[in-house]
Amino acid sequence: MKRMRMLVFTVSAIVVMLCAGAMGQSVGDQSTYFVTYFSNNVSGAPDATLRFINDGESGYNLWAEIYVFDDSQELSECGQCGVSPDGLLSEDVKTELTNNPLTGRVPTRGVIKVISSYYDFGPTYPVPYPGLRGWATHIERATPTSGAYATTEAPVADSNLGSGELTLLENLCYYLGLLGSGQGTIACTAEDQDF
Repeated sequence: MKRMRMLVFTVSAIVVMLCAGAMGQSVGDQSTYFVTYFSNNVSGAPDATLRFINDGESGYNLWAEIYVFDDSQELSECGQCGVSPDGLLSEDVKTELTNNPLTGRVPTRGVIKVISSYYDFGPTYPVPYPGLRGWATHIERATPTSGAYATTEAPVADSNLGSGELTLLENLCYYLGLLGSGQGTIACTAEDQDF
């Protein structure tokens, strides 16, 4: 009977230690899909910025697969920008993310979606892989009637990337590339050339 109690006590102690160890380990943020918005993308307003860093955990370059939608939910531009380990990517909304729209009409507001991708296959075939972290500045009117603007910055929102959304983004960007003949393509700034 004593042996049985000792065995139960020993097994229980091991289980408690393993559970405590597992809870104490840092797993990190495994997000691969992010969303944010832009607004007041108009002449006279300050510019917004989208920033991403590669947390370096993978030890490899990652790609920010960027999809820019106008406020009518239509894909306006897409492209990919590389981010080296511990690197910083800063993309200007006016001159890099919205200046080459498929339709020729620069959106004044809309949505930006980003997939953290492992391979350099481009935005028509992203391979989701965690490691990017992002922030965006937002341009807001100081008051509804004034011409003054305020700038805020916030982390981009972690989102759920389902297979339907992934396929939709791939297909929309693929067809945008076919239809646009260069229109609708995002040109990235090199990491060491940030403004």
